[in-house]
Amino acid sequence: MFSDKVLGCKDCGREFEFTASEQEFYAEKGFTNEPGRCPECRAARKEQTRNNGGGGGGYSRQPREMFPAICATCGKETTVPFQPSGDKPVYCRDCYQPRARSNW
Repeated sequence: MFSDKVLGCKDCGREFEFTASEQEFYAEKGFTNEPGRCPECRAARKEQTRNNGGGGGGYSRQPREMFPAICATCGKETTVPFQPSGDKPVYCRDCYQPRARSNW
């Protein structure tokens, strides 16, 4: 079904082979795009990401800003990832989880 293809690396410009077995692996995983980098450039990019503290798929994200709040149910101090506006109740993790499960 698959046959070997020659592709060009978008980083170094060198041609590399995208083998039939690699194509089969990509198809099994549900990947729809062909690789854009040769194996050497992919490995170098992965290593660079690893050394720069990257994690999730090569993307790094700034820590989420958290805001102080008081739980509307138990009165406990907590933090939430949004600025409370005061017009809606805010819940701590312990009080929010049962409410979220009941809405499933």
